[in-house]
Amino acid sequence: MARLIGQIDVSKNEAILDAAVDVMGDHGLGASMEAIARRAGVSKQTIYNHYGSKAELARAMSERRSHEVAEILDAPGAIENPADTLARYAGLLLRAVLNPRSMAVYKMAMAASSVMPDVAAAIYEAGPRASRLRLAEFLRRETEAGRLRTPDPLQAAEFFAGMVLGRYQTPTLLGVCVALTEADVDQVSREAAARFMRAYAP
Repeated sequence: MARLIGQIDVSKNEAILDAAVDVMGDHGLGASMEAIARRAGVSKQTIYNHYGSKAELARAMSERRSHEVAEILDAPGAIENPADTLARYAGLLLRAVLNPRSMAVYKMAMAASSVMPDVAAAIYEAGPRASRLRLAEFLRRETEAGRLRTPDPLQAAEFFAGMVLGRYQTPTLLGVCVALTEADVDQVSREAAARFMRAYAP
């Protein structure tokens, strides 16, 4: 288990995670802890003291995304306005596709799946799976409130994410440029939310 973030300075923690994404993005999961420590301006022992292993460091990199998801789904008024909340969630997914750092994490997980399965699993569990589970819980609450009808909230959450990402994630992972403006992101996000609301109307 990773140690509590409070055990080191928050800014130092962010520097370590940023350095990990940058260095592993350039050199893969085989990148040394020494290189990450140098980029972050900390000692290698500081990283090991805080995270314990490369898998836990990878998990922490992905968990930052989950915090962003939580901010959207737990925001005041989110539960009462599912269409707007789903559109914001969709926008987060799309902006992640457009973010080279986010894509670097996904590519690392893919590359690690055969040689470092524990690291790949940590990235998946703390990132995409945690995000979908949070969305599924949101959909369950919307169903209980009568604003949606999702017999299987987790399946519905996966459907929604697939609808948003399907056209954009694969080319980005393959290095093909996806040109989406902020206006495009907003349009796709709101269209996806509207279609989902119609599909799962009570």
